[in-house]
Amino acid sequence: MLTEERREAILRMVERRGTITVKDAAAELGVSAVTVRQDVRDLAARGLVVRVHGGAMSPAAAQQADVSGPATARTAARTAARREQEYVLGLVVPPGDYYYPEIIRGVQDAARTHGVRVVLAVSGETLAENQEQVRRLVAAGADGLLLMPRAGLEPVEGAEGAGPVDGAAPVEGAEPWPAGLGVPVVLVDRRAGAAAGRLEQVASDHAHGAGLAVRHLAGLGHGRIALVARAESPNTPLIREGYESACRDLGLTAGPEFSIGPADGTAPADWFEELVRAVEAGDVRAALVHNDLDAVTLVGLLQARGLRVPEDLAIVTYDDEVAELSDVPLTAVAPPKRAVGAWAVDLMRRRLADPAAPLAELLLRPELRVRESSGAAASPGTRG
Repeated sequence: MLTEERREAILRMVERRGTITVKDAAAELGVSAVTVRQDVRDLAARGLVVRVHGGAMSPAAAQQADVSGPATARTAARTAARREQEYVLGLVVPPGDYYYPEIIRGVQDAARTHGVRVVLAVSGETLAENQEQVRRLVAAGADGLLLMPRAGLEPVEGAEGAGPVDGAAPVEGAEPWPAGLGVPVVLVDRRAGAAAGRLEQVASDHAHGAGLAVRHLAGLGHGRIALVARAESPNTPLIREGYESACRDLGLTAGPEFSIGPADGTAPADWFEELVRAVEAGDVRAALVHNDLDAVTLVGLLQARGLRVPEDLAIVTYDDEVAELSDVPLTAVAPPKRAVGAWAVDLMRRRLADPAAPLAELLLRPELRVRESSGAAASPGTRG
């Protein structure tokens, strides 16, 4: 069945029944729900039907609902509310991570402002789990997807549409798997690089943020700045990139780098013992630490060894979720998380309203918030 023939069939269903659901229309026509949703969007744009959540109404039925008497006021109100919900967006977030609630709040605020409904899903640990999550969201009626899974965007050997993310080398002609879902996708605080294809992206510029930290510490007289970072964080490669680039630009020797593994808790680990030796030997006097919780823990561990912050080790943390609550308030790089969430909704609304619009990739710059831990108020007379 040709596109126009299918849309004529949908229009006849709506005119005959008054209201249809995407699910029922797809089953009757033998096509996917994604195809019917696109058809309904087109018919609604031409004023031939009225979109409601999960389906469509004829203009006459919608008008009748709006002018119904008191006996059907509740139904009319529910219909009106659904019509105000211009789009339904699926949002996939990582499990149990303190970094992402601010981004989610940004999505919620923007969705509420524009009458958009957001359906939340928590990402799994594997590609297959994440593919199943988004498949369910699309099948349930999501018009578009906002994705920030912890895992599952990486390329898969031999998989159609697979492509690299987070700085991996591009595969010729390949795209990340979400590009083939049949609905628009915005990556949220994730980056697909040159292989993004039809995926749009909005993220904090973590490399720029790391550079802010290095330049701040260098401006205080530190000539050698350590990097302490979570090995499993998807942001660590970009933070490292910005750190190394700033060191090169300033003529500093990068390193040492200390990697915190998933199993490292509050007890001193190998990385901490190596860092203490470097501080005690005078080799390192400043560090960029990702993330806040590790930086707060580091302050306590250093104090337990008789070392002071910032006198013995100046610290800038990356995140600024709880940095101000540290015993020594932490100078911090603050990614614009809420703005990232809001821009993701805005990008998706633009894409749904105009599928032919140019694709966008937005990088929002973090800011540096100076507190006690970097020693900014002290004289920068000594170099690390």
